[in-house]
Amino acid sequence: MAPAKIALKTTENQVKTRLLLSLWDLGGATREVKRGELSKRIVSKGKKVADYQEVITQLEKEGVLVSSKNGYSLVAPKGLEALSEVLKSAALKFEGTTVPTWTANALLKWISENNSIVATASVPVTNSSSNAKKGEIKSYDKFKTVALEVYKQLNRDYNLDNLVPIYRIRRTIGEQVTREQFNEWMLDMQAEDILQLQGGSLPDNDPAKLEDSITTEVSGLRCYAKLLK
Repeated sequence: MAPAKIALKTTENQVKTRLLLSLWDLGGATREVKRGELSKRIVSKGKKVADYQEVITQLEKEGVLVSSKNGYSLVAPKGLEALSEVLKSAALKFEGTTVPTWTANALLKWISENNSIVATASVPVTNSSSNAKKGEIKSYDKFKTVALEVYKQLNRDYNLDNLVPIYRIRRTIGEQVTREQFNEWMLDMQAEDILQLQGGSLPDNDPAKLEDSITTEVSGLRCYAKLLK
């Protein structure tokens, strides 16, 4: 790899590490961190929030974090797995001659907690494992249980007023189920009057979020799920 590309990759890893570590340290694994709260932490002198947007967009596409008009949160367990990977990376280095106090404290906190946090932060439907194969959902009945737990958790944690974005449900469940099976089983839950899949638009109409919603030939785009039972 050419030196310029190595330097670019290193800078990208530094930005990603600073972003993910800040978000985790601010409680982003269990709540939505306000945009201003995160900005104060990650934006260093001579930089601005826009400098991080490309990395944020990429992490959203990878299902590592989700954003709203108010803030950001990590997707469990992918967000914690991504942070673990960048912290292990050989390309991880700190700029300058001093390390900010928050960074040192956050790293110490991570070291003391990482033995258990990845396993416990995910939706408790797997056998304490973040491995997608081990947590694979193989039946509709199991999917219903998981989907309802995820729905209730998201609705409670983010005060969504009983209208939970479908893309958030999909990303939280992650690779435990295929995209096609997720769509089919969500529609089955609607047919059983468990959930109502509603249209409307997302606040930012992000193409990746719309793609992670559900589109049918009859009803068109469905962006939100509402619990009926």
